[in-house]
Amino acid sequence: MTVPKTSVPETTGAAGASAVAADEQPPKTGAGRFARLPGFGRPTARFVYWWAVALLVANVGIVATGGAVRLTGSGLGCPTWPRCTDDSFVPHEALGVHGVIEFGNRMLTWVLTIVAIATWVAVLRYARSGRRDKWLVTLLALGIPFQGVIGGITVLTKLNPWVVSLHFVLSMVLVSGATVLVYRLRPDAPPPPPVGPGTRLGRSLAVLQYLVTWATVYLGTVVTGSGPHAGDTEARRNGLAPDHATQLHADAVFVLIGLAVAVAVFTRALRLPEQRTAYTFLGLIAVQGILGVVQYNTGLPIALVIAHMTVSAMLLIVATWMILQFGTRTVTDEDATSTTTGV
Repeated sequence: MTVPKTSVPETTGAAGASAVAADEQPPKTGAGRFARLPGFGRPTARFVYWWAVALLVANVGIVATGGAVRLTGSGLGCPTWPRCTDDSFVPHEALGVHGVIEFGNRMLTWVLTIVAIATWVAVLRYARSGRRDKWLVTLLALGIPFQGVIGGITVLTKLNPWVVSLHFVLSMVLVSGATVLVYRLRPDAPPPPPVGPGTRLGRSLAVLQYLVTWATVYLGTVVTGSGPHAGDTEARRNGLAPDHATQLHADAVFVLIGLAVAVAVFTRALRLPEQRTAYTFLGLIAVQGILGVVQYNTGLPIALVIAHMTVSAMLLIVATWMILQFGTRTVTDEDATSTTTGV
């Protein structure tokens, strides 16, 4: 995923935050059908921000529950799509617990859809939303049904490991995009720090860290596609040797650890505001490494694998956040004008 250029966010989440109190909202006429919905008639900065946070959390949650479906062998608990069976949208008794688990995950997708729609409405109705915020939340909302279609294809292809990988990768794209939305809509964001020595190198390191994080995440899906957790006893694997795939993934992790240490040392040496984010990433990669080693040596227990997947999403969130922090350091006259006008 390409993270959008983020000079100065056009919302109250950046330089304009000091000019407008976080919960102030200019009167908005024509509330219409949304007038009776608490908060949606005249959304405040905090109201919109917390809906963006809810969208991010929901996207991370669907990663964890999707992993639970696969790890419990419930990937074909509902053997077809969009129905659960050829003649029913809900599972019947013969499908057992696997049908319940798979159907439950499909229902959680509807929860994510509702959160996405609510966030979309809130952002579009918020008077201080910038054009890029509206485009971003629209793409995120459209990504949910597209993700559902990919999920359906995974079922119709009997859990083809490469399609399953695509399903997971798209979830992570939505996680990264939702992180951008949260960052841009922060109601109490401090003014962006000025460009200083090391800014360009710091931005380059952040971008490299982000790209290697993506490579590591994808190679993790390749490892899963070669291992025992196929999602169903009849699902085929990708044909790669699990030991070889695991070693390749581990090599990417080692590179990522080196980058995380470099970014942490760099931000600490120059006393950059991004050092807290760098330390957070370093801590998460340490936890992820421990989880990876333990799960590999203990036969891939379900709980540890789900935790490993969840931390992967958290790593991508922090890597995205780091790029955004360095990106807001570049302030041009054009950006300042667009922030003032709110376009």
